[in-house]
Amino acid sequence: MFRFEHPYMLYFLLIVPLLWLGQIFWQRGRNKKLSATIDSELQHRIMPLASKAKTWLKLSIYSLALVASILGIANPQIGSKTEELKRQGIDLMIALDISNSMNAEDLSPNRLERAKRSLKELLTYLKSDRIGIVVFAGEAFVQLPITTDYSAAKLFLDNIQPDLIATQGTDIGNAIGLCLKSFDFESPTSKAIIVISDGENHEEESISMAEEAASKGVVVHSIGMGSVEGAPIPLYARGQQLGFKKNQEGNTVVTKLNEEMLSELASVTGGIFIRASNAESGMAYIFDEVERMEKVEIGTKIYTDYEDRFQFLLLPALILLIIELIIPNTKFIWWEKLFAS
Repeated sequence: MFRFEHPYMLYFLLIVPLLWLGQIFWQRGRNKKLSATIDSELQHRIMPLASKAKTWLKLSIYSLALVASILGIANPQIGSKTEELKRQGIDLMIALDISNSMNAEDLSPNRLERAKRSLKELLTYLKSDRIGIVVFAGEAFVQLPITTDYSAAKLFLDNIQPDLIATQGTDIGNAIGLCLKSFDFESPTSKAIIVISDGENHEEESISMAEEAASKGVVVHSIGMGSVEGAPIPLYARGQQLGFKKNQEGNTVVTKLNEEMLSELASVTGGIFIRASNAESGMAYIFDEVERMEKVEIGTKIYTDYEDRFQFLLLPALILLIIELIIPNTKFIWWEKLFAS
């Protein structure tokens, strides 16, 4: 396991390209001024030992020394010791609908953003549980493999948008299937799936996949995003709304929450269905159900001791700086005499 003890120091690496840009602009300005006052032949006579190559050589050595120094101060470390951390928790997979209908604004600011906020709320409740995310529309894929890294989960949530999947639809069955494949059924941990969708399912296998989950001891809970009255589906291009989705007759399509399907999906596994609103996401109720599930002790190996490696960078940096100071700005006279003879 590799890491930097002080990763924020790496931002100072930006100094290196700035040094080169500054040198380039300074050199150009200097050459322009000299050319305006003294011709090139006279310049050579006045400054016979001047060396442009030396200037760039010294800057290159200094830049290498600076990079090595910054990396050394950031202190690269290598994990040298692992310990097994015991935890009690469950395995939880999220199936998140990102189809275009989730852009509907009958929840504020829209269904998808409301769903993402509710998941961030869930992450604040979790302590030792593992979580993974599957996103779906007409297709489904694993966005986040099951993990205890809640920071990574929040990062992945921020990047979820409807354009991640080109094929439109609401294939909940496929999403549940991927969630089941993400579980390790040799592990004794309790397992649950939370489906977050508007329920406008266009596939036939959703209930059958929920029944398969129940047969494997997996509970499926569902949260409905949207209203039964429905709302039009905004269409966007490059972040700008172009209008609303229309059918072949030119009428505006209204997407409605399918409570019946989502409720049945949960009930066949012994889970619960909650309809989200602007005031209440329903995630607290789901978490209460998750907390009631039996939790078993699991061992996870983590690095607890790291060895510093800064010395392997700071020593070469010091040597490079000494070399840069020793090298003169002028040409090597002995080198010139060697080739002259």
